[in-house]
Amino acid sequence: MDLLERIKESLTQVIDPETGMNVMRMRLVRDLKVDQQGDVELTFRPSSVLCPLGFQLGINIKEAAQEVPGVKSVLVNVDGYIHAEQLRTILSEMD
Repeated sequence: MDLLERIKESLTQVIDPETGMNVMRMRLVRDLKVDQQGDVELTFRPSSVLCPLGFQLGINIKEAAQEVPGVKSVLVNVDGYIHAEQLRTILSEMD
C-alpha cells in the first residue's frame, strides 16, 4: 500500500460523532495530495458552515494524517466554515 492509501486508511478512523460515519465516507476531506518527500496537503470542508465539531474534526484529521509513517508534514486547508481562519491558525500551530 502506498503512502496516499495509508493516509486515506488512517483518515477513515476519524469519526464524526454526530453521524457515526468517518470523514472520508462523508467526503469532508477533499483534494488529498502527497508528494515524494511525504508532504501532505488536503482540504477539510465541514458538513455545515456552522459545524459545532469543526475544530475537533480538523484537529483529528491533521493528527490522523501526521501519525502515518512516512508523512513529513500536513497542511490542512479549511473551506466552507465560518471559523475557517481560526481553525487554520490552530492547525498551523500544531507542527
